[in-house]
Amino acid sequence: MNIIRKALPLTLLGLSLPLAMQGPGVAAAEPLAVHAAAWRAGEAGVELPQPAGRYAVGARTLHLTDQRRRDPWVPSAARELMVSVRYPARSSNGASAAYMTEQEARLLLEARGLAGVVPVAAISGVRTHGRTGARPAPGRFPLVLLSPGFSMPRGTLTALADDLASRGYVVAVVDHAYESAGTSFPDCRVLTCVACEQVATDEERAQVAKGRARDLSFVIDELTAPRAPSGTVEGQRRLPFARMVDARQIGVAGHSIGGAAAMAVMRQDARVRAGVNLDGGFFVPSAGAGLGGRPFMMMGAAATHGPGSADSDWPQVWNRLDGWKRWLTVAGAEHFTFTDLPVLAGRLGLSDPAAPLSGERSWQLTRDYTTAFFDTHLRGMARPLLDRPEVAFPAL
Repeated sequence: MNIIRKALPLTLLGLSLPLAMQGPGVAAAEPLAVHAAAWRAGEAGVELPQPAGRYAVGARTLHLTDQRRRDPWVPSAARELMVSVRYPARSSNGASAAYMTEQEARLLLEARGLAGVVPVAAISGVRTHGRTGARPAPGRFPLVLLSPGFSMPRGTLTALADDLASRGYVVAVVDHAYESAGTSFPDCRVLTCVACEQVATDEERAQVAKGRARDLSFVIDELTAPRAPSGTVEGQRRLPFARMVDARQIGVAGHSIGGAAAMAVMRQDARVRAGVNLDGGFFVPSAGAGLGGRPFMMMGAAATHGPGSADSDWPQVWNRLDGWKRWLTVAGAEHFTFTDLPVLAGRLGLSDPAAPLSGERSWQLTRDYTTAFFDTHLRGMARPLLDRPEVAFPAL
């Protein structure tokens, strides 16, 4: 494992390819070998990795509407968001929160060419560690927002959300309307990816990132307001999240274009103190400038965002960052290494000959480095994981 300080990238070894799901600008994966274990696991149900923190995990689902904004993809509608909130809880009593709905799982599998290969129930029935009836633990906790990749539902970042909540974070995972293969709303609507038909250029992707930044600021407004958000669904008791959230300690992380949104919201919203991009291009001109010394971490696959990648905009962004920064290049990683998909693929009996390491290792590295970053910059905790280079990597 090669780790570089401050102005130099980091190389981490040991991630594998997840399910064959790729986003815009990412090469198609090699065909997967599907074992009978996938069907058996789908019937029995698979479970996300056990959270490593000391808290039980509570769960709430919010349907939020920003009446001040029109939706950029369907201008006749106000901007709507579905948000999964995970938080430290007193106990693990209550029903397990759903991973995603059957409609969301079906549309995701269809969009990625896996319909009939992976059972819908194998995805919708994944067992999470959030409990819908759990009472919040006492105290105030840092808030972390998570934004998924383009066309990907928020559910694909659930393992990270559960784990962060178990360690003492309030976590909000945001589904941005019309930017996912499918997002279910409480009135039985299922919104599909209208944006997928309209976004093709980097300039258009930059607009996606900027729109998501406004979404994330709105979610911060809702979760830090003295009143409880009005959009709690599933018959759950409304919670005044402002009593749980330490509004002075807010971070954001995103996968793929969600990582671009993390950078964009930091630039426009001074409340966000730290950010992480998980293998996403930045797209927005002058990205990296204007953060006022706030910390940022970039963690990506060598093929897409390594120091030798010809198409990556990371070198330019890296040079503009003026605060604490880290660049982690994960050898052997693929674009979806940093989501739930690798560990679920392994537990469903799916394999890829091009993936040398396990989904469990993918999950561990994503979890450990993301957690170390937020522990360091939102909680002031010493995390040597980020500061122990072994071999100096040539500067860009």
